[in-house]
Amino acid sequence: MSTNEHIITRIAPSPTGFFHMGTLRTALFCYLYARKHDGKYLLRIEDTDKIRSKKEFEDDILESLKWLGIEHDAFFRQSEHLSEHKIYLQKLIDEDKAYISREESKENAGEMREVIRFRNKSETVTFHDLILGDVTVDTSDLGDFVIAKDFDTPLYNFAVVVDDCNANITHVIRGQDHVPNTPRQILLYKALDKPVPAFAHIPLILAPDKQKLSKRKHGESVAVSTYRKNGYLPEALINFMALIGWNPGTEQEIFSLKGLVEAFTLERVQKSPGVFNLDKLNWINKEHMKLLPIEEQEKRVFEFLPESVTNLPHFNTEKMRTLVPNIIERIEKFGDVRTMGDGGELTFFFETPTLVRDSLVFKGSTADEGKTHLLEAQAILTNLGESDWTIETIKSAIMAYADTLPKRGPALHPLRYALSGLERSPDPFTIANAIGKTETLHRIQNALTILA
Repeated sequence: MSTNEHIITRIAPSPTGFFHMGTLRTALFCYLYARKHDGKYLLRIEDTDKIRSKKEFEDDILESLKWLGIEHDAFFRQSEHLSEHKIYLQKLIDEDKAYISREESKENAGEMREVIRFRNKSETVTFHDLILGDVTVDTSDLGDFVIAKDFDTPLYNFAVVVDDCNANITHVIRGQDHVPNTPRQILLYKALDKPVPAFAHIPLILAPDKQKLSKRKHGESVAVSTYRKNGYLPEALINFMALIGWNPGTEQEIFSLKGLVEAFTLERVQKSPGVFNLDKLNWINKEHMKLLPIEEQEKRVFEFLPESVTNLPHFNTEKMRTLVPNIIERIEKFGDVRTMGDGGELTFFFETPTLVRDSLVFKGSTADEGKTHLLEAQAILTNLGESDWTIETIKSAIMAYADTLPKRGPALHPLRYALSGLERSPDPFTIANAIGKTETLHRIQNALTILA
């Protein structure tokens, strides 16, 4: 195909389940290729399966693509083109390239039905796949394959060819599981006297167990909506999915959608399957989180704050905002904010914690040593003025004392636990700054009382 021709790609999901990662990756590659070449990207909902197609699944597809920023240039449903399918079926029959066959139903034994079969001349089909290279198939094994159950029910291989012809699709980019369909479709293109598009079959995505990633086997874990609900950023999900089966040829791993358009080429799409690595997704998502302006970070953190935090008697919005930078450091996705809140990891910022005496004592230390270190911290912080009450000054003052000791742990652990009441929490300087001088000294005195 000449590079001057106008490129048109398409994604054609079926609304028989929630929009999943495999379809997202295909949609993304179709979108990137079209935008890279100033072409068009179309969305076609293949809804001719009347029993399994659902409006809620179509809505999920549309909402997910919109959320991800993968915008189509045209949208239509396959069911809107049934009249076109009938015309082309009749054309093939009239030209003796297809015929009506009366045969026993596979679904209901003993029942006869009429189907429409393509008259296969059993020729050898060769096509150049833009990823896999030349592929040659002897179509004699296909026989006279069925292209429609009846005039109102065209099957996939026929319907998709007619729809792609009518939409002037130039490049069919899809998963490698569609390779067996390609010879049948090429035979149909030729029988209809239509130009055959270029094909590019992208590698499959494997789950960590090395099985094909699928809705049936892996359930909601492959649904795009699951990752949206769990607080992943759309730009991070796009970035991650692009790197499954493709690489830019450089060390760069963090991309915006615009950056992906500029870098994408089919030549760098690999032939072998890629693995869905959740750790890699979490890392990419965290990198994109850090790129957000502080106002956007605050907005998203507040979106995921659970009622277990916002309903606390002393919850304070302004105080919560001061915690956002620390929260961003501790999470990989915004859904972790909900987990932190429900797990009590944010409660101590707004309520005095209940302390357990043994937990105040650093491992290998004694209660008396813990008491000594807390008394020292109390004196140091008492001498800090309100105007000096910042994370930096608090840290500088406490660390000046901790660094005089053989180890910092025996001094810092009792202070952190006294302020948070948790074995794992932010550093004591962040907590002290958030809760203020009065509350900090109150909590230290509370810990001293317990140790005494």
